[in-house]
Amino acid sequence: MSVRKIITIDEDTCNGCGLCIPNCPEGALQVIDGKVRLVSDLFCDGLGACIGYCPEGAIAVVEREAEPYDERKVMENIARQGANTIRAHLEHLRSHGEESLLSQAVGYLTEKGIPLPAESEPARAPGCCGQKAEQMTGAATGSTPAKSELANWPVQLHLLSPMAPSFKGRDVLLSADCVAFAVGTFHTSLLAGKSLAIACPKLDDGAEVYREKITALIDHAQIASLTVAMMEVPCCRGLLKIVQDARARAHREVPVRAVTIAIKDGSVLVEQAV
Repeated sequence: MSVRKIITIDEDTCNGCGLCIPNCPEGALQVIDGKVRLVSDLFCDGLGACIGYCPEGAIAVVEREAEPYDERKVMENIARQGANTIRAHLEHLRSHGEESLLSQAVGYLTEKGIPLPAESEPARAPGCCGQKAEQMTGAATGSTPAKSELANWPVQLHLLSPMAPSFKGRDVLLSADCVAFAVGTFHTSLLAGKSLAIACPKLDDGAEVYREKITALIDHAQIASLTVAMMEVPCCRGLLKIVQDARARAHREVPVRAVTIAIKDGSVLVEQAV
Protein backbone atom coordinates (compact mmCIF):
# COMPACT_ATOMS: atom_id res chain seq x y z
CA MET A 1 0.00 0.00 0.00
CA SER A 2 1.19 3.52 -0.75
CA VAL A 3 -0.32 7.02 -0.78
CA ARG A 4 -1.60 7.93 -4.24
CA LYS A 5 -4.43 9.76 -6.00
CA ILE A 6 -7.69 7.83 -6.15
CA ILE A 7 -11.36 8.74 -6.39
CA THR A 8 -13.71 8.96 -3.44
CA ILE A 9 -17.52 8.91 -3.56
CA ASP A 10 -19.68 10.82 -1.09
CA GLU A 11 -22.29 8.22 -0.16
CA ASP A 12 -24.72 10.83 1.17
CA THR A 13 -24.60 12.84 -2.06
CA CYS A 14 -24.56 9.94 -4.57
CA ASN A 15 -28.04 9.13 -5.88
CA GLY A 16 -27.03 5.86 -7.54
CA CYS A 17 -27.84 7.06 -11.08
CA GLY A 18 -24.77 5.26 -12.48
CA LEU A 19 -23.97 7.88 -15.14
CA CYS A 20 -20.33 7.73 -14.09
CA ILE A 21 -20.00 3.99 -14.71
CA PRO A 22 -19.86 3.97 -18.56
CA ASN A 23 -17.19 6.66 -18.29
CA CYS A 24 -14.90 4.45 -16.23
CA PRO A 25 -13.76 1.88 -18.83
CA GLU A 26 -11.29 0.58 -16.26
CA GLY A 27 -14.27 -1.04 -14.48
CA ALA A 28 -13.60 0.46 -11.04
CA LEU A 29 -17.22 1.47 -10.36
CA GLN A 30 -20.43 -0.46 -9.75
CA VAL A 31 -23.87 0.35 -8.34
CA ILE A 32 -24.29 -1.66 -5.13
CA ASP A 33 -27.21 -1.22 -2.72
CA GLY A 34 -28.36 1.88 -4.58
CA LYS A 35 -25.02 3.72 -4.43
CA VAL A 36 -22.02 3.83 -6.76
CA ARG A 37 -19.05 2.11 -5.14
CA LEU A 38 -15.34 1.92 -5.92
CA VAL A 39 -15.07 -1.87 -6.13
CA SER A 40 -11.28 -2.12 -6.24
CA ASP A 41 -8.34 0.24 -5.76
CA LEU A 42 -6.51 -1.87 -8.36
CA PHE A 43 -8.81 -0.58 -11.12
CA CYS A 44 -8.82 3.16 -10.29
CA ASP A 45 -6.05 5.16 -11.95
CA GLY A 46 -6.94 8.32 -10.02
CA LEU A 47 -7.15 10.46 -13.17
CA GLY A 48 -10.81 11.29 -12.56
CA ALA A 49 -12.43 10.70 -15.96
CA CYS A 50 -15.69 9.87 -14.16
CA ILE A 51 -15.95 13.12 -12.18
CA GLY A 52 -17.60 15.29 -14.83
CA TYR A 53 -20.38 12.76 -15.42
CA CYS A 54 -21.73 12.86 -11.85
CA PRO A 55 -24.77 15.19 -11.80
CA GLU A 56 -24.61 15.42 -8.01
CA GLY A 57 -20.91 16.30 -7.68
CA ALA A 58 -20.40 13.25 -5.45
CA ILE A 59 -17.03 12.16 -6.88
CA ALA A 60 -13.68 13.74 -6.08
CA VAL A 61 -10.00 12.83 -6.33
CA VAL A 62 -8.19 12.45 -3.00
CA GLU A 63 -4.82 11.20 -1.85
CA ARG A 64 -4.89 8.21 0.50
CA GLU A 65 -3.29 4.85 1.08
CA ALA A 66 -4.41 2.51 -1.68
CA GLU A 67 -3.31 -0.59 -3.47
CA PRO A 68 -1.19 0.24 -6.54
CA TYR A 69 -3.15 0.62 -9.76
CA ASP A 70 -2.70 -2.53 -11.90
CA GLU A 71 -2.78 -1.82 -15.64
CA ARG A 72 -2.69 -5.49 -16.61
CA LYS A 73 -5.77 -6.30 -14.51
CA VAL A 74 -7.51 -3.30 -16.01
CA MET A 75 -6.65 -4.43 -19.55
CA GLU A 76 -8.09 -7.89 -18.85
CA ASN A 77 -11.40 -6.16 -18.19
CA ILE A 78 -11.16 -3.60 -20.99
CA ALA A 79 -10.15 -6.08 -23.70
CA ARG A 80 -13.46 -7.90 -23.23
CA GLN A 81 -15.38 -4.69 -23.98
CA GLY A 82 -14.18 -4.30 -27.56
CA ALA A 83 -12.18 -1.94 -29.74
CA ASN A 84 -14.02 1.28 -28.87
CA THR A 85 -13.44 0.84 -25.14
CA ILE A 86 -9.80 -0.10 -25.73
CA ARG A 87 -9.35 3.02 -27.87
CA ALA A 88 -10.99 5.26 -25.23
CA HIS A 89 -8.74 3.85 -22.51
CA LEU A 90 -5.54 4.27 -24.53
CA GLU A 91 -6.45 7.85 -25.47
CA HIS A 92 -7.25 8.56 -21.83
CA LEU A 93 -3.79 7.40 -20.74
CA ARG A 94 -2.08 9.22 -23.61
CA SER A 95 -3.83 12.54 -22.92
CA HIS A 96 -2.74 12.45 -19.27
CA GLY A 97 0.88 11.72 -20.23
CA GLU A 98 0.82 8.28 -18.58
CA GLU A 99 3.43 6.83 -20.92
CA SER A 100 4.42 3.99 -18.58
CA LEU A 101 0.82 2.77 -18.20
CA LEU A 102 0.25 3.24 -21.93
CA SER A 103 3.28 1.05 -22.66
CA GLN A 104 1.94 -1.63 -20.30
CA ALA A 105 -1.48 -1.52 -21.97
CA VAL A 106 -0.04 -1.82 -25.48
CA GLY A 107 2.25 -4.60 -24.28
CA TYR A 108 -0.73 -6.54 -22.91
CA LEU A 109 -2.65 -6.19 -26.19
CA THR A 110 0.37 -7.27 -28.22
CA GLU A 111 0.99 -10.24 -25.93
CA LYS A 112 -2.63 -11.39 -26.27
CA GLY A 113 -2.70 -10.87 -30.03
CA ILE A 114 -5.35 -8.15 -29.79
CA PRO A 115 -5.00 -5.60 -32.60
CA LEU A 116 -4.42 -2.00 -31.59
CA PRO A 117 -7.41 0.17 -32.57
CA ALA A 118 -6.73 3.02 -34.96
CA GLU A 119 -6.39 6.36 -33.18
CA SER A 120 -9.45 8.50 -33.69
CA GLU A 121 -11.56 10.97 -31.80
CA PRO A 122 -14.43 9.17 -30.02
CA ALA A 123 -17.84 10.12 -31.38
CA ARG A 124 -19.14 11.61 -28.12
CA ALA A 125 -19.17 14.80 -26.12
CA PRO A 126 -15.87 16.11 -24.78
CA GLY A 127 -14.64 14.09 -21.82
CA CYS A 128 -12.65 15.14 -18.79
CA CYS A 129 -10.58 18.27 -19.13
CA GLY A 130 -7.36 16.39 -19.89
CA GLN A 131 -8.85 13.69 -22.08
CA LYS A 132 -7.89 15.02 -25.48
CA ALA A 133 -5.55 17.86 -26.39
CA GLU A 134 -7.24 20.43 -28.61
CA GLN A 135 -5.68 22.72 -31.21
CA MET A 136 -7.08 26.18 -30.63
CA THR A 137 -8.18 28.21 -33.65
CA GLY A 138 -8.27 31.65 -32.07
CA ALA A 139 -5.36 34.05 -32.61
CA ALA A 140 -4.55 37.40 -31.07
CA THR A 141 -4.58 40.40 -33.40
CA GLY A 142 -3.45 43.96 -32.92
CA SER A 143 -1.12 45.37 -30.31
CA THR A 144 -3.31 47.76 -28.29
CA PRO A 145 -3.40 46.66 -24.64
CA ALA A 146 -6.90 45.80 -23.44
CA LYS A 147 -8.25 47.53 -20.34
CA SER A 148 -8.64 45.28 -17.30
CA GLU A 149 -12.19 45.06 -15.94
CA LEU A 150 -11.09 43.36 -12.71
CA ALA A 151 -12.87 45.09 -9.81
CA ASN A 152 -11.86 42.98 -6.81
CA TRP A 153 -9.00 41.00 -5.30
CA PRO A 154 -8.51 38.18 -4.39
CA VAL A 155 -10.50 36.26 -6.99
CA GLN A 156 -10.00 32.59 -6.04
CA LEU A 157 -13.17 31.44 -4.31
CA HIS A 158 -11.32 29.87 -1.37
CA LEU A 159 -9.52 33.15 -0.67
CA LEU A 160 -12.22 35.77 -1.08
CA SER A 161 -14.64 36.97 1.60
CA PRO A 162 -18.33 37.02 0.63
CA MET A 163 -18.71 40.04 2.94
CA ALA A 164 -16.14 42.15 1.08
CA PRO A 165 -17.58 45.50 -0.10
CA SER A 166 -16.74 44.58 -3.71
CA PHE A 167 -19.53 41.95 -3.65
CA LYS A 168 -22.27 43.86 -1.82
CA GLY A 169 -25.26 44.15 -4.15
CA ARG A 170 -23.08 43.48 -7.22
CA ASP A 171 -23.47 41.30 -10.28
CA VAL A 172 -21.00 38.43 -9.86
CA LEU A 173 -19.16 36.28 -12.39
CA LEU A 174 -18.16 32.82 -11.14
CA SER A 175 -15.74 31.52 -13.76
CA ALA A 176 -14.07 28.16 -14.20
CA ASP A 177 -10.30 28.70 -14.18
CA CYS A 178 -9.81 27.85 -17.87
CA VAL A 179 -12.41 30.26 -19.26
CA ALA A 180 -10.24 33.39 -19.11
CA PHE A 181 -7.54 31.62 -21.16
CA ALA A 182 -10.02 30.44 -23.81
CA VAL A 183 -12.01 33.66 -24.28
CA GLY A 184 -9.91 36.39 -25.83
CA THR A 185 -12.48 39.06 -24.89
CA PHE A 186 -12.99 37.74 -21.34
CA HIS A 187 -12.71 41.16 -19.69
CA THR A 188 -15.05 42.97 -22.05
CA SER A 189 -17.58 40.24 -22.89
CA LEU A 190 -17.88 38.42 -19.54
CA LEU A 191 -16.27 40.38 -16.69
CA ALA A 192 -17.20 44.02 -17.37
CA GLY A 193 -19.45 45.39 -14.63
CA LYS A 194 -19.12 42.31 -12.40
CA SER A 195 -17.13 41.16 -9.40
CA LEU A 196 -15.13 38.00 -10.06
CA ALA A 197 -14.68 34.62 -8.38
CA ILE A 198 -12.80 31.72 -9.98
CA ALA A 199 -12.78 28.01 -9.17
CA CYS A 200 -12.16 24.57 -10.67
CA PRO A 201 -14.75 21.94 -9.69
CA LYS A 202 -12.45 19.08 -10.68
CA LEU A 203 -9.13 20.04 -9.10
CA ASP A 204 -10.08 22.23 -6.13
CA ASP A 205 -10.73 20.69 -2.73
CA GLY A 206 -13.55 21.90 -0.51
CA ALA A 207 -16.73 21.88 -2.60
CA GLU A 208 -18.74 22.29 0.61
CA VAL A 209 -16.81 25.47 1.41
CA TYR A 210 -17.67 26.74 -2.05
CA ARG A 211 -21.38 26.03 -1.47
CA GLU A 212 -21.26 27.93 1.82
CA LYS A 213 -19.51 30.93 0.26
CA ILE A 214 -21.94 31.14 -2.65
CA THR A 215 -24.87 30.87 -0.24
CA ALA A 216 -23.32 33.73 1.75
CA LEU A 217 -22.93 35.82 -1.41
CA ILE A 218 -26.64 35.35 -2.12
CA ASP A 219 -27.99 35.87 1.41
CA HIS A 220 -25.53 38.19 3.14
CA ALA A 221 -23.80 40.09 0.33
CA GLN A 222 -27.18 40.18 -1.43
CA ILE A 223 -25.60 40.00 -4.85
CA ALA A 224 -27.81 41.16 -7.73
CA SER A 225 -27.09 38.27 -10.11
CA LEU A 226 -24.71 35.38 -10.66
CA THR A 227 -23.24 34.32 -14.00
CA VAL A 228 -21.49 30.94 -14.17
CA ALA A 229 -18.95 30.66 -17.01
CA MET A 230 -17.61 27.19 -17.83
CA MET A 231 -15.95 25.25 -20.62
CA GLU A 232 -17.80 22.63 -22.70
CA VAL A 233 -16.37 19.72 -20.71
CA PRO A 234 -18.37 17.59 -18.27
CA CYS A 235 -16.17 18.34 -15.26
CA CYS A 236 -17.02 22.05 -15.58
CA ARG A 237 -20.70 21.21 -15.02
CA GLY A 238 -19.75 20.54 -11.41
CA LEU A 239 -19.37 24.30 -10.93
CA LEU A 240 -22.97 24.88 -11.97
CA LYS A 241 -24.11 22.06 -9.66
CA ILE A 242 -22.36 23.74 -6.71
CA VAL A 243 -24.17 27.00 -7.53
CA GLN A 244 -27.53 25.25 -7.83
CA ASP A 245 -26.99 23.57 -4.45
CA ALA A 246 -26.04 26.89 -2.86
CA ARG A 247 -29.05 28.66 -4.35
CA ALA A 248 -31.35 25.92 -3.01
CA ARG A 249 -29.97 26.55 0.50
CA ALA A 250 -30.22 30.33 0.28
CA HIS A 251 -33.17 32.30 1.62
CA ARG A 252 -33.04 34.86 -1.19
CA GLU A 253 -33.77 34.35 -4.85
CA VAL A 254 -31.10 35.48 -7.27
CA PRO A 255 -31.05 35.21 -11.08
CA VAL A 256 -28.41 32.76 -12.35
CA ARG A 257 -27.16 32.47 -15.92
CA ALA A 258 -24.91 29.73 -17.27
CA VAL A 259 -22.49 30.47 -20.13
CA THR A 260 -20.81 27.52 -21.86
CA ILE A 261 -17.61 28.23 -23.80
CA ALA A 262 -16.30 26.27 -26.81
CA ILE A 263 -12.88 24.66 -26.45
CA LYS A 264 -11.70 25.26 -30.01
CA ASP A 265 -12.32 29.00 -30.43
CA GLY A 266 -13.57 30.42 -27.13
CA SER A 267 -16.99 31.28 -28.51
CA VAL A 268 -20.20 31.12 -26.48
CA LEU A 269 -21.94 27.83 -27.23
CA VAL A 270 -24.89 28.23 -24.87
CA GLU A 271 -26.09 31.06 -22.65
CA GLN A 272 -29.20 30.47 -20.62
CA ALA A 273 -31.00 31.22 -17.37
CA VAL A 274 -30.94 28.28 -14.95
